[in-house]
Amino acid sequence: MATAFSKWLRTLVPARWRKSPPRIAIIRLNGAIGAVSPFRAGLSIAGLAGSLERGFTLKGVTAVALVINSPGGSPVQSHLIYRRIRALAAEKNLKVFAFLEDVAASGGYMIACAADEIIADPASLVGSIGVVSAGFGFDKLIERVGIERRVHTQGEAKAMLDPFRPENPADVERLLEIQADVQELFTKLVRERRPNLPEGTHLFTGAVWTGRQALPLGLVDGLGDLRATMRERYGDKVELTLVADRQGSLLARILRRATPGGTNASLASEAIGALEERALWARFGL
Repeated sequence: MATAFSKWLRTLVPARWRKSPPRIAIIRLNGAIGAVSPFRAGLSIAGLAGSLERGFTLKGVTAVALVINSPGGSPVQSHLIYRRIRALAAEKNLKVFAFLEDVAASGGYMIACAADEIIADPASLVGSIGVVSAGFGFDKLIERVGIERRVHTQGEAKAMLDPFRPENPADVERLLEIQADVQELFTKLVRERRPNLPEGTHLFTGAVWTGRQALPLGLVDGLGDLRATMRERYGDKVELTLVADRQGSLLARILRRATPGGTNASLASEAIGALEERALWARFGL
């Protein structure tokens, strides 16, 4: 009764005189990064731009908390999301926390580096600072069933790494050069955002560590969870406000309704997308 009465009394005080509790905007980033398939969109700047803008402009916001659970994916989308978070943080002068769940690896860790402070669960998988490309070779299969592959290009590298032709060593060499360039960008970004990392290259081999192992390496700043950490930093009355995605689920429903049953091509694309996404998670035993 006393609590209810206190709340009622508080409503009589003019809003400008009330002291509002700290408010934390929570933005969830869950899943693989990039376009997994036409009907299985992963994390991307297009899909997250609205949520990020709403989080950083939330009325009375004190800080922004990113809850990350991602095995990685597209390096471009990872970098675009990272840059947007940093730009908004600078523009709104807000501190950013990253809370890591099952895994924040590769592009997922790149996004985590946009935070001023990274908090992991002791069992979170963290790191995988590296670059990987994967695919399938079908040349033996189509040869077995009597299919002839015909490709005509202008530009000798236009059909690089065609999965229906035998692998070309020159193509592999070119791919490794591209990977090395992306790896250099990734390494530089992590070192700039995590200046206290130990010297050496052992952190940039693509290996992963648990949250507990990552703490002394400097990959994370602490161990814990969102609610307990925010209450410790901002007090028991801190307000945790989830910023919901208003577009992704609706778009997915519209697309599914537009293709009842689907075609063989769309089903095949969906299956391949699901397998690729599953493979990303499976790399970390999840």
